[in-house]
Amino acid sequence: MKKLTIGAALLATMMTFAQERDSIKSNDIEEVVVKGKYYNKYVEKEGSSSMRLDEALIKIPQNISIITGRALEDQQVTTLSDGVLRNVAGAQRLEHWGDMYTRVNMRGSRAAAFMNGVNVTSNWGPLSEDMSFVDHIEFIKGPSGFLMSNGEPSGIYNIVTKKPTGQALNGTARVTLGSFNMYRGEADIDTKITDKVAFRLNLMAQNKNSFRDYEFNDRYIINPSLKVKLSDKTTLTAEYIYQKAKMSEVGSAYVFSFDGYATKPVGYTATDPGVDPTKVDNNTVNINLQHKFNENWKLTSQLTYVNEYTMGSNLWPSSFEGNYMIRRLGYWEADNTMKFGQVFLNGFVKTGSVSHKILAGLDLGSKKYMADWSQGYNLDKFNANGDYKAATPTDPGNTVADHSYWYNLNTNNYDNNGTGLYYGPNNTNAYKPFDKSKPLSVRAGAGSTIEQNYTGLYLQDELGFFDDKLRLTLAARYTTVKENNYATKSEANKITPRIGISYSIDESMSVYGLYDQAFVPQAAIFRDGSAVKPITGNNMELGVKKDWFGGKWNTTLSAYNIIKNNSTVNDPSNSPLEQFSILLGKTRVQGVEFDLKGEITKGFNAIFNYAFTENKIIESNDPANNPKGKRVPGYAKHTANAWLNYTFTDGLLEGFGLSFGGTYLGDRSSWDWGGTNTQQMNDYVKFDAGASWENSKFRVGLNVFNVFNRYLYSGSPYANYYYYQAEAPRNFRVSIGYKF
Repeated sequence: MKKLTIGAALLATMMTFAQERDSIKSNDIEEVVVKGKYYNKYVEKEGSSSMRLDEALIKIPQNISIITGRALEDQQVTTLSDGVLRNVAGAQRLEHWGDMYTRVNMRGSRAAAFMNGVNVTSNWGPLSEDMSFVDHIEFIKGPSGFLMSNGEPSGIYNIVTKKPTGQALNGTARVTLGSFNMYRGEADIDTKITDKVAFRLNLMAQNKNSFRDYEFNDRYIINPSLKVKLSDKTTLTAEYIYQKAKMSEVGSAYVFSFDGYATKPVGYTATDPGVDPTKVDNNTVNINLQHKFNENWKLTSQLTYVNEYTMGSNLWPSSFEGNYMIRRLGYWEADNTMKFGQVFLNGFVKTGSVSHKILAGLDLGSKKYMADWSQGYNLDKFNANGDYKAATPTDPGNTVADHSYWYNLNTNNYDNNGTGLYYGPNNTNAYKPFDKSKPLSVRAGAGSTIEQNYTGLYLQDELGFFDDKLRLTLAARYTTVKENNYATKSEANKITPRIGISYSIDESMSVYGLYDQAFVPQAAIFRDGSAVKPITGNNMELGVKKDWFGGKWNTTLSAYNIIKNNSTVNDPSNSPLEQFSILLGKTRVQGVEFDLKGEITKGFNAIFNYAFTENKIIESNDPANNPKGKRVPGYAKHTANAWLNYTFTDGLLEGFGLSFGGTYLGDRSSWDWGGTNTQQMNDYVKFDAGASWENSKFRVGLNVFNVFNRYLYSGSPYANYYYYQAEAPRNFRVSIGYKF
């Protein structure tokens, strides 16, 4: 019952604020019901200012998809890994460390993670963003030079956080209850203090268990923000986000098997309940200053600081034979600190009949990740004495391990007369403490530290002809990057061009073409000591954008071709202690993507998308292991998603809505496609449904996930066995929200 008070207290607080308020602004941009009429919930016509382009999406020569806050609310999404990607064609989440962080792949490689226009991507992060402080999410497909930071040619996603609107007191409070003892409370208070000062506060607290024993994920968010109008032309916005996560050890979701995928019951786990939880503390500070010189010229500067500290543990096999496993518990402590500075200028001028939209910017970034993952030990024993000497051809008399002290995957127990799990009373090897006697910087050392410092300069001119019906974009970015990646240093710089053309057939339809490049430095080592060139990506894209019925719904159809040069792979002649690489060669990813969003008819809103993706090696320097034509892992060949929502707009059922959606991933991979004798994953098919009711004050929602209770999983072959993660069976969430 105590957990119920988290949301109840927030709801009561918000209702108290509402009683004290004098009036509600009838033009609230977040309101969905206006005088009994429902309007588009899933369509955005322009991106945020952090995208820098200051232009309608239909005019931009690139595939850009925006997920609105209302779509996230309808689908009851709580974090980025929790169903967000169903709203974007071709985006796929690769399984990894549960809900700790979300790796998004699209167009054949990892999409960079941005927040408010800043590249917060790291090797093991960022922490999966909670949706309580998210206004909307922008997915930008292909290279995104106008955001100035270097990255893969696949694209980026940009989390845009909630900011003060400057309106009189308004906001929302919401309580969500769900399967597996989920209790979640959220509050969003938006108000103006004076005519020049506005304030917003987002709060969230969540306790959530799992369909697997001993697994949990608790989250807490505090997000205050302040907007100050320094003058008629200058605005300062300051924001602080504190995220705290406490969850079971990383790896608790993994299942290991020699037999293949989905071989155990969906709720199976090999974890121990006594393992210390993994804890993550994330502090983000963002300061944004905008100055308008006049109606045509604007200067924006931004400073961002991110620190993410992790103290956690992970579970992985130390030895694995048949149905027996020695589980190794690894500890790690990590500090991830990032600092950014940006300044960019937007302007508009005309030279005769030609218009010019100017974008010029400078981006500075510094990232440092250091970790100590050297500490760990086996949870289980090789035998009664704790040692193990396997039989060998030269010494066949030795006995292979005594499995009676190994972990039995069939019984979740030892075979030692059926007595005692590791954490049982017969255990004599208690959990060992983590040694913090030396500073983390000393324990991590150069071999466990990643540093990157980069500078990006960008200049773009979008020339408009024939009253801006035809737009030609000419741009270039100069990037210089210095890296120290696990004691391997690299330094590189490059100028990457961007050429785009977009033509408006009429006000509701445009066609476009784009050529752009990407630039990703590599910190690999060749055996002969020669330098490793950065990965370069050449992107060509063609597309058609169309608004239908006055912009109530829109579609985007695009086709692309990305060539990546200078990719590297591990040298097959490496000894166990060597980490040399060889040049793989050239890869090509091609695809077609289609997105539809908006209000099809009155009260009926829809999201539908489909993507075909294929990524192959087209030139190989390692034909024995990576021949020409081999598929590059990390994508599903076919992805299709749909979300349909119908809300009655009048009559007795006014405000009542029904939703139904599905996700399909066909011919999919994770980290490896595997060889001819390796099992491939089944196609992924999932359906969700929901019902809701709302008026101008209250909203009640019920969503059921995995309606048909399918066994859903993702995984990969590893060494001579498989590992995979099962998703939740049929489950539900119900929420009650109050607007004021």
